[in-house]
Amino acid sequence: MKISDAVKYIGVDDKDIDLFESQYVVPEGVSYNSYLILDDKVALMDTVDARKTAEWEKNLLEALEGRKVDYLVVQHLEPDHAGSIQRALELFPEMTLVGNAKTFNMFPQFFDMDIEGRTLTVKEGDSLSLGSHTLSFYMAPMVHWPEVMVTYESSEKILFSADGFGKFGALDYDDPEGWACEARRYYFNIVGKYGAPVQALLKKAAGLDIQKICPLHGPVLDENLEYYINTYNTWSSYQPEDKGVLVAYASIHGNTGVAAERFAEMLRAKGVEKVVVSDLAREDMAEVIEDAFRYDRMVLAAASYDGGVFPCMQDFLNHLQSKAYQNRTVGIIENGSWGPTAGRTMKGILETMKNVTILDPMVTIRSTMKESDVPAFEALADAVAKA
Repeated sequence: MKISDAVKYIGVDDKDIDLFESQYVVPEGVSYNSYLILDDKVALMDTVDARKTAEWEKNLLEALEGRKVDYLVVQHLEPDHAGSIQRALELFPEMTLVGNAKTFNMFPQFFDMDIEGRTLTVKEGDSLSLGSHTLSFYMAPMVHWPEVMVTYESSEKILFSADGFGKFGALDYDDPEGWACEARRYYFNIVGKYGAPVQALLKKAAGLDIQKICPLHGPVLDENLEYYINTYNTWSSYQPEDKGVLVAYASIHGNTGVAAERFAEMLRAKGVEKVVVSDLAREDMAEVIEDAFRYDRMVLAAASYDGGVFPCMQDFLNHLQSKAYQNRTVGIIENGSWGPTAGRTMKGILETMKNVTILDPMVTIRSTMKESDVPAFEALADAVAKA
């Protein structure tokens, strides 16, 4: 991937990884992005996961063509980006590490090495001249770690955005669903809790003339940047991206699932724009979280279990709670053979979330959906369709 004559891409694809951060499935892999700026001084923008150090080192040395690295800018200390810092320091003993105070406070937690006299501590708005290229640093705490910063290069108008604007998928994978799908799953599951810090960073970015965005995962963005920035603004302000309904169900023996599918058909018959049905026991949890944030409405259907709710629904709601789910409308369907408890359990968790409207009626079925239950289902479908 060519960025410019002076700015080189030296990152790597990881197609061997099974779970990103040991929890997110990445069937199409992930990229670890690293960049090199060649000027009077040479700046290396982050490294890569230790899993791919050897491949990254080869890319780095080829791009350098015998030159040495003067500065390594550490925007984010998470191991998938900082995992090759020690090797970089071994290759270039005179190289200076550039980071902020929080970077170097956290550094000993990951590395048992002496970097005294080898660091340059920068703060908000500080600049570093490489010659014709100038780097300016902007703090981005909690996007999504406290030490994160981003870097703006003014001559080529490039924003090195750390984890911002990142996505799952190796760079050589041509995603048929485009950028947003896997970027959305990445954002809400990894960065999603930190909407306010992302909003703060977007305000800083608004004051910069940005022509390219170079994230630490996923493709470099150099066209239609307004789309990407507006999308991030929607996500980080917790506003629905699309009108539609996620019907998420947790079914023990399949009866609640049958009821959920039938309810979804009622919604479609009433003209609801988009209806997505997800089986929480079997589908990728991160994918369902993505859909919950994407659409403006959600219906939960779950079996009662041990005086509460079936565990995969409990897990789903706990994930939503931890990611600051808000500004949505939700309907509830519960199933209980003798003592229904799923509804009140789900409602209790939802009530802890900001600006979540719970629709009436809450529908209860006993073991299986019967024709006598249809009027209640229709009433809830009407409420969802009109919401």
